[in-house]
Amino acid sequence: MPVHAPAQGTAAREDKQAELPEWNLADLYEGMDAPELARDLDRVAADAISFESEWKGRLEAAARNPASGDLGRALRDYEKIEELMGRIGSYAGLLYAGDTSNPVHAKFYGDVQQKLTDASAHLLFFTLEMNRIDDALIDEALDADPVFGRYRPWVVDLRQDKPYQLEDRVEQLFHEKSVTGRAAWNRLFDETMTALRFDVGGESLALEPTLNGLQDADGAVRRRAAEALAKTFRENLRTFALITNTLAKDKEISDRWRGFSDIADSRHLANRVEREVVDALAAAVKAACPRLSHRYYAMKARWLGMEQLNHWDRNAPLPETPQARIGWAEARETVLSAYHDFDPRMAQIAGRFFERSWIDAPVRPGKSPGAFAHPTVPSVHPYVLLNYHGKPRDVMTLAHELGHGVHQVLAGPQGALMASTPLTLAETASVFGEMLTFRSLLDRTADRRERKAMLAQKVEDMINTVVRQIAFYEFERKLHTERRQGELTAERIGELWLSVQGDSLGPAIGLREGYETFWTYIPHFIHSPFYVYAYAFGDCLVNSLYAVYQQAESGFQDRYFAMLEAGGTKHHSELLAPFGLDASDPEFWGKGLKVIESLIDELEAMEA
Repeated sequence: MPVHAPAQGTAAREDKQAELPEWNLADLYEGMDAPELARDLDRVAADAISFESEWKGRLEAAARNPASGDLGRALRDYEKIEELMGRIGSYAGLLYAGDTSNPVHAKFYGDVQQKLTDASAHLLFFTLEMNRIDDALIDEALDADPVFGRYRPWVVDLRQDKPYQLEDRVEQLFHEKSVTGRAAWNRLFDETMTALRFDVGGESLALEPTLNGLQDADGAVRRRAAEALAKTFRENLRTFALITNTLAKDKEISDRWRGFSDIADSRHLANRVEREVVDALAAAVKAACPRLSHRYYAMKARWLGMEQLNHWDRNAPLPETPQARIGWAEARETVLSAYHDFDPRMAQIAGRFFERSWIDAPVRPGKSPGAFAHPTVPSVHPYVLLNYHGKPRDVMTLAHELGHGVHQVLAGPQGALMASTPLTLAETASVFGEMLTFRSLLDRTADRRERKAMLAQKVEDMINTVVRQIAFYEFERKLHTERRQGELTAERIGELWLSVQGDSLGPAIGLREGYETFWTYIPHFIHSPFYVYAYAFGDCLVNSLYAVYQQAESGFQDRYFAMLEAGGTKHHSELLAPFGLDASDPEFWGKGLKVIESLIDELEAMEA
């Protein structure tokens, strides 16, 4: 593939980006100077103070007189304030994500964070005081007060935090210092990462287009992208090592004070998933690596005529892969058609994101890398951020994020406190949306070479979602464990990174010089420690769920929608029971991994 001169390359990308939609945040606020936003900021501050004045020290008395309805009224008012804070915070966060390099947006985001932190400090007493009320009184109030009883799932969830709750003043200190602690280091990471530039063949590129080069059909382009990434990451290692060390220590301090016994237990608690379930998932994936990633990459090396792949060849397209750019209209039709074939209701909800400017798709300097679906608050709607290059993987990313969006819309009626789904189940709808899109495209493909390319890409995506994410989880476990003995040098962090990557990817991939720096750009390590296993959880779960769908005669769609509509009101065991699935069953993860293995079997048979 020819390499364009810098000016031509930039112009070509700009032409391709012109057709892409940008989101309209006016459904939240018209602008940073909107009078409604100023009014809501004032209202949040005043309401939080008023709420504290009315209820602090009175919750136990309210629980002793459930017939008064006071607990229900207090919780309803608390949710209203949380909803308004969520609306304000969502607007500031999305505006900032659209261009983290804009100093006006950055200052606005920081100022809003500070104001919301100050306001929420007046609400902090509520959950702490609720958890000091005797269980018997809470149970009686849940039965006697219908308003309070509506929030039963939230109250039951809250009380799981009770053993790790600290004295009020300590909790307040942790809360107020977060804006100058973890939140500040997160912001430093984001602004540093989006400001980085990578010299690729004489052209200065941001992170997203440089990473996109790793999927180029030309091996020379892939190598230049990988070397540019390594060079710039290496130049900034001290900053990223400091951020990583500081946040790992910050987490250790918090975990120690709260009494968590394992470095990942706080994440498991937040996900409402048992440690044993996650351990079983991780063990099953590691045991399957020889049958999955090791075997697949050995085949891919043969397909590309190489004895061993370089790390920059891992996501290289096969020669059979169509290289034409997929336009936005085609991507939209592909995903919505697959959603419609499953259930028209799903396509109708997803269609709103296109019709009402809820998607921001172009690649722009300063824009947050990657992709996400932000739920905002139930009274508004979600927004989706993409960095769309027109690759087949970008279409799957669109299907993934719209799956999140559909889930968030369906869960919205649960309200601000109960709509949010634990991360492990939050990935279910997104991965299911990908699977629907993939299967729809595969069913339409008659050409053997195209089918091979599609199967290979799906296997790679599944390996990235399952094997790679569990390797990330193992890397985090090693890093956080070793950090407890003292600071880690950037070189040592790189060694830990290489150890898990080598084990997970296998001998068919050579981790060349520079790859030891690639831990630096993974945002989940910074923003949400131990988040990553949720992707593997979701992928394996969806593999099993899709098998149920294929075998179901009727009623699956209604059960699926009911699962999404539940939001955060049910444990994973309750949500999966209608499908005959149980994540605590040791055989469960093996079934999900077998789906990946069967696709690799099919590819292997095509070689014969």
